[in-house]
Amino acid sequence: MTRKQRAEELFRKLPRIYPDAHCELDFKNPLELLVATILSAQCTDVRVNMVTKVLFKRCKTAKDYAEISQEDLEEIVRSTGFYRNKAKSLRGMGVALVESHDGKVPSTMEELSAIPGAGRKTANVVLGNAFGINEGVVVDTHVGRLSLRLGLTTNNDPVKVEQDLMKLCHRDQWTLLSHWLIWHGRRRCKARTPDCKECEFRDLCPSVDHPDRFLKK
Repeated sequence: MTRKQRAEELFRKLPRIYPDAHCELDFKNPLELLVATILSAQCTDVRVNMVTKVLFKRCKTAKDYAEISQEDLEEIVRSTGFYRNKAKSLRGMGVALVESHDGKVPSTMEELSAIPGAGRKTANVVLGNAFGINEGVVVDTHVGRLSLRLGLTTNNDPVKVEQDLMKLCHRDQWTLLSHWLIWHGRRRCKARTPDCKECEFRDLCPSVDHPDRFLKK
C-alpha cells in the first residue's frame, strides 16, 4: 500500500470514527481562541479551559490585554506553565491588535503569525476554527506523532509534516484532519501507551508492532 492509498483509507475512516471531533479549547470569538491557543503551549486543553474561564471575565477586548499589568496576568495564567513568557506574549498581542488591527484579530496567515506569541501553528488554529479558513494543518505533538506512526510522513519537523499532510488531504479537510488525529492521539494512540490492540487503524498502521520507534529518546 502506498502512502497515498493509506492516507485515502485513513481519511475515509477518521470522520466516521470521530464524527464530533472539534477544537477542545473553549472560546466564543477569535480573540478568545487566540488567547487560549497561546496559553496551550506545553499545557493541556483542560488546564487552559480552567484558566481562561477566569481570564475571559477579566479581559474581554484586545485593549484589556494591552493594559493589564504583567503581574496580574502572570498570576492568572500561572498554572499553565511558562507563565511569565505567556503573560508577556498576551500583553504584546493586545498591543499589536490595538495598534495595527483596530483591536480585531486579523484573518490572514501573514498577519496572524506575526502577532506576539503566535506563529504558523497558532494562526492555523485560529484561521481554521474561528474563521473557517483552511490555510494549513495544525501540527502539534499528537499530529506529529501519529503522522509518523501511520506512515503519512517521514519527517519530524512540524513544517515538513504539515507540507506532507497538505499534499495528502483535500484542502477542505485540513482543519478537521488535525482534530481527527488529535482525538485519536488522546483517546487511542497515546505517546507511551498506545492501544494498538483495539486500534481502529490496526490494519493500516505500519507501526502497529513497534509504535515506540518514533518516540524521542
